[in-house]
Amino acid sequence: MKIRCFITLISIAVPLAADEVKLPDSQDLLGLPPVPVPADNPLTLEKARLGRKLFEDKRFSADGTISCAHCHKPELAFQDGLPVSEGIGDQKGTRNAPTVINAAYFITQFWDGRRKTLEVQSKDPFVNPIEHGLKDHKPIVDIVRGNRDYQQRFRQAFGLEPSQITIDHVAQAIASFERTVVAGDSHFDRYQFGGDKNALSASAIRGLAIFHGKGRCASCHVIEGSTALFTDNRFHNLGVGFDRIEARLAEIIAAFRKAKQANRDIDKTILTQAEISELGRFAVTGELEDIGRFKTPTLRNIALTAPYMHDGSLKTLEEVVDFYDRGGFDNPMLDSGIRPLHLTAEEKADLVSFLKSLTSQRFTTIGVQP
Repeated sequence: MKIRCFITLISIAVPLAADEVKLPDSQDLLGLPPVPVPADNPLTLEKARLGRKLFEDKRFSADGTISCAHCHKPELAFQDGLPVSEGIGDQKGTRNAPTVINAAYFITQFWDGRRKTLEVQSKDPFVNPIEHGLKDHKPIVDIVRGNRDYQQRFRQAFGLEPSQITIDHVAQAIASFERTVVAGDSHFDRYQFGGDKNALSASAIRGLAIFHGKGRCASCHVIEGSTALFTDNRFHNLGVGFDRIEARLAEIIAAFRKAKQANRDIDKTILTQAEISELGRFAVTGELEDIGRFKTPTLRNIALTAPYMHDGSLKTLEEVVDFYDRGGFDNPMLDSGIRPLHLTAEEKADLVSFLKSLTSQRFTTIGVQP
């Protein structure tokens, strides 16, 4: 069974209460397909509300300061606005926090796709030394089993008694909440799929044409006949950060393989060793062709989620457009599609106007006008 759902954001810097989670009708999702829901974790309002509370609980960290919402802030379109995320003790990770918005549509999770589901992904940050810093998941289970409010919520959501609650149930609830964090119905959607030809400015309409044509953006950020996820769910080497490892590539690969043979957790290795992090998808597959490849992010609400790229190295949409316009270097490791675009100043401005039209109307309440 597939369920369509949406969460409404309230106001800037004010976290949502758990009971603000909603599952409205499909009209809120213009431009999006039904939200995929796994058969072994049906989506219910009780489960999503529980997931919201778990998502915001700072006790699930070694020093009591970090929750999931620390890096995925509702008031910042469910990311943190930093180049790379910070965890316990202000430690810096190696990658930019992607937005949770529309993560339900990704075939894989994380920039390198090392997890296949939201349920599995949600457990990793808790035991990463840079993020929540727990040695294992036991403290989380102890908290929810011993808390009267959690006891009641888990009983309502899963029909469980406290002694039956496991970390997998925690993960299922968090994933359920994340599946409600979706956004369609932007100006673009109203123009493209709703038939409102006044929904986009003249500049944005020109930008859409560039997106499909001269800019070649739609080859990876896909727009289909009745929906647009703005991702191909694939992995690409754009050259971002690659220059930092290229000269020592063989040495860095050898260090990664040694760490893997020593049974070190890939998740921990990636977020604690910056050079290994730049290996991208290779760290998951071991295939040389995947070196430096990272997942295509969605462009929805892109105006709200700066800075950009897996390392947060580009600060503005203008910088992103300039980056693609310059194209890649003559390097066989880079994707062949990264070639100079030769856009004019007006074409760049139009393309940025189009990208800004992808902000969903539901996000106007956090201080950003689409």
